Amino acid sequence: MSAFWSTWIQGLVIFNMGITFFLFIFAIRTKIPTLEDGTTGHVWAHGVLREGLNKLPLWWIVGSAGWFLAAWIYLVLYPGFGRLPGVLGWSSHEQLEQQLADNAVRLEQTYGQFRAMPLERLALDEDAHRIGHRIFIDNCAACHGRNGAGNPGFPKLNDNFWTWGGSADDVLTTITNGRHGMMAPVGAALGEEGTLAVANYVASLSGIEHDAALVATGKEKFGTICVACHGPDAKGNPMLGAPDLTAGIFLRSVGVPGIVETIDKGRMGEMPAWSGRLNEDEIRLVAAWVIGNVNHDTKATAP
Repeated sequence: MSAFWSTWIQGLVIFNMGITFFLFIFAIRTKIPTLEDGTTGHVWAHGVLREGLNKLPLWWIVGSAGWFLAAWIYLVLYPGFGRLPGVLGWSSHEQLEQQLADNAVRLEQTYGQFRAMPLERLALDEDAHRIGHRIFIDNCAACHGRNGAGNPGFPKLNDNFWTWGGSADDVLTTITNGRHGMMAPVGAALGEEGTLAVANYVASLSGIEHDAALVATGKEKFGTICVACHGPDAKGNPMLGAPDLTAGIFLRSVGVPGIVETIDKGRMGEMPAWSGRLNEDEIRLVAAWVIGNVNHDTKATAP
């Protein structure tokens, strides 16, 4: 703080404290004239209501004097009177830095015990599971749900279906670097009838209601365009982020009309990289929690 602003604040403090002290003394010592009955002469309701006058109670006087004195004691002990540091030498910045340093020590002790553990073992550790879940809730639940069950439009993380692979390294890479997925719009290439046929074929792979008469044609057209990403058996390709179309789960599409929309217009999806927000220890704990939380439910991976 510059000398000018320090002097300005000191002047404001002295002025306000001086006015406060003056009003305090004025309230105690000022004599207000009263009538013989002890009222001030102010009346309302045609004289039915009259304004009385009582002395300030002792508790108010003592309490006000005490708080006034406490304010000056505070300014002597702590910073607040310009740039004077106060006789105790305390500052909020130093306290914050100390608390951050203490917290860093505790975090190091907590995270350090997990660094030597392989991720698969870490996924089975109860303490690591609890800490990883808390980090997941704070950072990932907005999209994937508190327990990894997935919110609308976002994949579930509590089962064994993975768009980008479910190994420990795959999950770590996904969290650390993020993922960018794209389903290219191929409606123009397939044409309206071709798009409808492929949509019915895809629906048939998962037992979704479809037109059986279009399945053969859809399979043929699927083999000319879609096979490049989703594979000849439509099981997907984790290297490309192409989902398994036989799992019967769709993030955004519902039935043949939804599949038609996806094929025609395409889809875009992004998992942001968390390396800029979470450190390596935190990422490993989140990945361990995700791996440990997997069950055998069906996971939404298809667009």
